[in-house]
Amino acid sequence: MKGVVLAGGLGSRLYPLTKITNKHLLPVFDKPMIYYPIQCLVNAGITDILIVTGGNYAGHFLQLLRNGSDFGLRRLGYAYQEGEGGIADALKLAEEFADGESIAVVLGDNIIEGNIKKAVDDFEQQGKGAKILLKEVHDPERFGVATVDGDGKVLRIVEKPKEPETNLAVIGIYMYDAEVFEICRDLKPSDRGELEITDVNNEYVRRGTLTSEVLKGWWTDAGTFESLYRSASLVREGGANRMDV
Repeated sequence: MKGVVLAGGLGSRLYPLTKITNKHLLPVFDKPMIYYPIQCLVNAGITDILIVTGGNYAGHFLQLLRNGSDFGLRRLGYAYQEGEGGIADALKLAEEFADGESIAVVLGDNIIEGNIKKAVDDFEQQGKGAKILLKEVHDPERFGVATVDGDGKVLRIVEKPKEPETNLAVIGIYMYDAEVFEICRDLKPSDRGELEITDVNNEYVRRGTLTSEVLKGWWTDAGTFESLYRSASLVREGGANRMDV
């Protein structure tokens, strides 16, 4: 399985910090934010990784990460997303890199305490379709919310529901077979003018091949000042994706 880290966007919610660099290069405690999703994939045994970025500071990733040898990567590639077409639009840029293999996708501002190796192994045994990671939250109305059966098969995902059926939020870690690129090509832009990852996941729901796993340990993103501060505090107190980089 190959790995994809999506690290595009303008990071407008973190302005003026993002006036001089990409959001995903800002520090989270003692390391750049981008280190955490890369290490998340490495901890799962994935050492062939593509970084999809955009904006005015894409070259900063190459300066920082170079060829990925600090992480023990077999290969580190880069792709550039023009504009802000959404997560699914960025994912389309990984098709040639995937070369028919399945992929594990991590959003560049997602930071977790635990390890996704079991989920990756389970998905490889699954053989087709997709798998998403879920987390129990106290405010599910802020997220895409999944309803699952007793075997973890996803029955539906509702984006920011007023009356959530569950408290299981869809976090920014996804696993897909090669059919994801066909799905992305067929998507229509949402009211925001973007290709939405929820629409990708719901297509796998329609096909009956979307499974899920509830993540153990804490999870946060780092896309706002509040969550960036919380991320740094969590890493300082409890560690995240233990790394020696």
